[in-house]
Amino acid sequence: MAANLNSFDAIYQVVQLIPQGKVTSYGAIAAYLGMKGGARMVGWAMNASHTLVNVPAHRVVNRNGLLTGKNFFGGNRMQELLEAEGIQVNDDKIVNFHLHFWDPSSEL
Repeated sequence: MAANLNSFDAIYQVVQLIPQGKVTSYGAIAAYLGMKGGARMVGWAMNASHTLVNVPAHRVVNRNGLLTGKNFFGGNRMQELLEAEGIQVNDDKIVNFHLHFWDPSSEL
């Protein structure tokens, strides 16, 4: 699957497939889409997605499980959304990240 670099649509399509209670990383999405070094682009897409109701951007974190995008949600909204799905967060980091990680390259 190749990403259209002029559009975030391919990124949004992958993010829409992340199951509730799971998270993935910017890099995992970029790797799945064949976007070598594209983690930043995925981050830009997540930052731009807050006007879209069908993109669960709160499920995309950094490779260590840190809520690096939380500032774009305002307050603790990203953490609240994750905790509502049963994901525990402590000090802006997902507890037991490996248990909640969803890898699009092996799941899709």
